Amino acid sequence: MTESRHPFQNLTPGFIMDAVESQGFHCDCRTFALNSYENRVYQVGIDEEQPLIAKFYRPARWNSEQIMEEHRFCFELAEHELPVVAPWRNGSGESLFDYGGFRFTLYKRQGGHAPEFDNLDNLPILGRLLGRIHSIGAVQPFLHRPVLDCRSFGYESVALIKERFIPADYLPSYEAVTSRLLETIDDILGAAAPIRFIRCHGDCHAGNILWRDNAPHFVDFDDARMAPAIQDLWMMLSGDRQRRTAQLESLIEGYREFRDFDPRELHLVEALRTLRMLHYSAWLGSRWDDPAFPDTFPWFNTVRYWGEQILELREQLALLAEPPLELE
Repeated sequence: MTESRHPFQNLTPGFIMDAVESQGFHCDCRTFALNSYENRVYQVGIDEEQPLIAKFYRPARWNSEQIMEEHRFCFELAEHELPVVAPWRNGSGESLFDYGGFRFTLYKRQGGHAPEFDNLDNLPILGRLLGRIHSIGAVQPFLHRPVLDCRSFGYESVALIKERFIPADYLPSYEAVTSRLLETIDDILGAAAPIRFIRCHGDCHAGNILWRDNAPHFVDFDDARMAPAIQDLWMMLSGDRQRRTAQLESLIEGYREFRDFDPRELHLVEALRTLRMLHYSAWLGSRWDDPAFPDTFPWFNTVRYWGEQILELREQLALLAEPPLELE
């Protein structure tokens, strides 16, 4: 393997095909990158067969036990006939492979398009599927994957940004608003205790759900972790309060067909949204040595970015003080 500034630069088309062929496939020399930044994901053409999706894990992010917990969760869901895209397994039952210093996984290609969360007819369908996923996710915990908490997503994210990225002129404002946010989130989480943490998808945005034949398929459980059930629901809500309430009611209508929903978790929505915002900035910063990030996110770490970020965090502080959404 040749030396390079970042390990992912070694993922040349030839390397990718060699990795796939190490599992007994014959590639047809067609490879192209899919939209993924945390890991690297490629569609790889296979002779006289459907293409495969090859996912190469970012080095040093997850250990092998954590990756296999993700895989076992997907297999468990698939065994219950849930529409999730689980990893491919070879004849020995293996799903995580090593090649040239990379760990990688293969998937069958699944077609579809992003769901329309604003379509109220879609939300009961999504709710039913999430209710079934969470019923299985609640059976046992992850033992190796992390918990979504204020320490990892909040305090550690803020510390990284303050140490390495925030411009000096913005540091006092950033420290002031994030200090208040974290204190408020701690209060909200404390008031909501005890919170039940279950195995969740963890990143239920539209890009991780493929809609086909009036049915959703969940993909990319890479961010799966222990979290409150509402973590997999709140990202499907958008618009003004009235609209979000209507979306929530449609979603929970389907969800409750398979699993009870604790309405106290609605108090966590804005806290979880705030943690995601803080974590997102830290994620961009922590990946800045990856050439794909400066090329794809050139607006990050600019003076304008931090000015707008502080304004958004102040707005989020106001939202944390508002009453949560309610179900009728």
